Amino acid sequence: MKFIAHPLWLVGFRPFFSLACLAGLSLPLLWALMFSGALPAPAGRFTPVQWHAHEMFFGFGWAVMGGFLLTASKNWVQIRGYHGAALMWLAAAWLFERIGMAWGGAWPAALFWLSNTLFLGTIVAMLLWTLVRYRSRDSFRDNYFFLVALPLFIAAKLLMLGGDSFQSGVTMAVGLFRVAFLVMLERTLTQFMKGVFQAEILRHPMLDGPIKLIALSLVFVAWMPKAMSGALLVVLAFLLVARLVFWKPHLALRRIELAVMYLGYAAIAVQLLLEFVRLHWSPAWVGSVSVHVFTFGVMGLIIPAMLVRISKGHTGRKVVFDAGDKLLLWIMIVAFVARVVLPQLAPAAYTGWVHLAALAWAACFAILGWRYIPFLLAPRVDGKEH
Repeated sequence: MKFIAHPLWLVGFRPFFSLACLAGLSLPLLWALMFSGALPAPAGRFTPVQWHAHEMFFGFGWAVMGGFLLTASKNWVQIRGYHGAALMWLAAAWLFERIGMAWGGAWPAALFWLSNTLFLGTIVAMLLWTLVRYRSRDSFRDNYFFLVALPLFIAAKLLMLGGDSFQSGVTMAVGLFRVAFLVMLERTLTQFMKGVFQAEILRHPMLDGPIKLIALSLVFVAWMPKAMSGALLVVLAFLLVARLVFWKPHLALRRIELAVMYLGYAAIAVQLLLEFVRLHWSPAWVGSVSVHVFTFGVMGLIIPAMLVRISKGHTGRKVVFDAGDKLLLWIMIVAFVARVVLPQLAPAAYTGWVHLAALAWAACFAILGWRYIPFLLAPRVDGKEH
């Protein structure tokens, strides 16, 4: 009982941001070693590329998403939220999945698929229960986007581990994370810009609603007619850029902690246009670039800043980015340049760029974990319980 009462199990962000830091440190380095042949890839039901994509989206990505949504959803509907044994179960299920992905190739099929669906199935059910049961208290009426998107992550996961359906699963996973980031950016950037610069940014239901609806429809882009998918990709990119113009980027770019959020938002628009190019002209290079613009440009730039804010603010500390926090963000910008830009300029050194990007990503999360996991393991400094 004493272990269950440990501060780590008080709120969802504590265990899952800790796991996200560990995953962010280890998974890219493991992939770089596999990519260069220095380490054998996990054997079994999937290819090395499938393992890499799955682990970055559903290992690292869902550690972040799980920690964020478990924490945010309880605040949205004003309840205590999941804690104690419930969080211990989810963390154990997440670890079981990582073991299954690493060594489950020789396991019986039933055990492997249990390991691969237990965490996501459980956390999605828990989040849906919170949002549906307390819907009348929800302070954000557009959380119905999560009610639709969350179950679809399970379908994307299964497609990603399939044979011929892998690319469709990746496209679906990117689309679902895109929806989540767009919902989050609307809310947080409105708050951050007002708090830092006392600046109001453009928010209007006639613009915000269609952006999220189109983003949700693009989750199914792999099964759309080419003309329809192309139109939606271009329209969404145009709407995002048009809205960004009215979000005062000239102010945000003065502060690195806000600049990375804006750059991540812009990367969503760039990735949409790259997807348009991939679907209509299919150049060999664009598929990998499109995915990595999203993973490094959106997830990589936004997530470290988000983890710093939540880890400080929700442990009772003042949310101020010090020199160490800003260093993390610059390191991730280096990772983005190494993985997305430099391979286009010097493709002969591609393996080296992959290694540099993996090292930079791992360094960012190693420092992040070193600085903030102690906060996550300790009680709040302001005397509040959670």
